[in-house]
Amino acid sequence: MTRGDAKTQLASLGRDTLVASFLYLAAFFVAFRIVMPVQGFFFPEYASYASLLFLPHGVRVLSAWLMGWRSSIALFPGVFLAYAQVAGAHVWSVSRLSAVLITVTVAPMVFYILKLAGWDISPRPDRSPCWPCVMFAGVLASIVGAFLINLVLGNGPVDYFAYLIGDVFGLFFLMLVMMFTFRSLGSR
Repeated sequence: MTRGDAKTQLASLGRDTLVASFLYLAAFFVAFRIVMPVQGFFFPEYASYASLLFLPHGVRVLSAWLMGWRSSIALFPGVFLAYAQVAGAHVWSVSRLSAVLITVTVAPMVFYILKLAGWDISPRPDRSPCWPCVMFAGVLASIVGAFLINLVLGNGPVDYFAYLIGDVFGLFFLMLVMMFTFRSLGSR
């Protein structure tokens, strides 16, 4: 690799990091400042940090689908800042740092394992996106991620299912937005 290639890749990763982390933080803001207050109004007895429409999971999965393993690096600043917003100084605890690492690695790992198994669903210019395939990978990522994160944080089964529901609905919602955006851009 030449020095120019390395500079180009580094610049690309920097741009991807700004975009992915910004989108993650924006989705986090929507989930915690808009969705969760509405959720709290309808389900006042449910006191948890789990959003039933967790849009950041959609950002994680779609970033992993588009960028592969680079998404782990690109999302890290946004995920860390989101955890810091919720946990404060406790973000530096082993359990929170473990949760951050799980959060940024599970989705790319799922896509990679599916590819190793012979099912490459990564985007390519010669084929249309397989949205049900991406949704399937996102559900798998949610199952693994929710289990591991709740395990390291010591949360109970109710939180696990709330994380799972929020992740799946958040991914589904963002995928609908992307599909409609792609279709409207394609029709122009």
